[in-house]
Amino acid sequence: MAAFIAKQMVGNQLSAVKGGDGGDDGDDKEKAEEEERERQEAIKEAEDRRKEKHRKMEEEREKMRQDIRDKYNIKKKEEIVEATPQEEPNPLMRKKKTPEELAAEAEQEELDDFTSKLFLPLSNALESSLASGIYILQFQPTNCAGPIAPAPIL
Repeated sequence: MAAFIAKQMVGNQLSAVKGGDGGDDGDDKEKAEEEERERQEAIKEAEDRRKEKHRKMEEEREKMRQDIRDKYNIKKKEEIVEATPQEEPNPLMRKKKTPEELAAEAEQEELDDFTSKLFLPLSNALESSLASGIYILQFQPTNCAGPIAPAPIL
């Protein structure tokens, strides 16, 4: 058994050094290229047959649908062609914002921050007061961003 393995290892290395079968590489390449072309043609032909088969099936289905529409006096729905959303082009190539647009965005963000700081504590206090009973909210006009403490009605 060991002799067989040794012969296989040495034989493969020896034939690789010699050049394989004796130099028929040109014929092998041509043969491989021809087989690849035939394979590609067969794939294309099979794809064409598949597309034709599906086209015929769809025609038959549409004929059946039309027969049903005619039988029951149903009008065909107009096909709405949906505008496929355009893929956003390369972000590096997008239109740059003007200083006015940047200023408007910054102002909007500031406004959002201000309103969230003002109304979020107010809404939290209101929710907690409603859950525990009826309360009157006391506001601190000097510090709107501070905590708001509900006061119970006596």
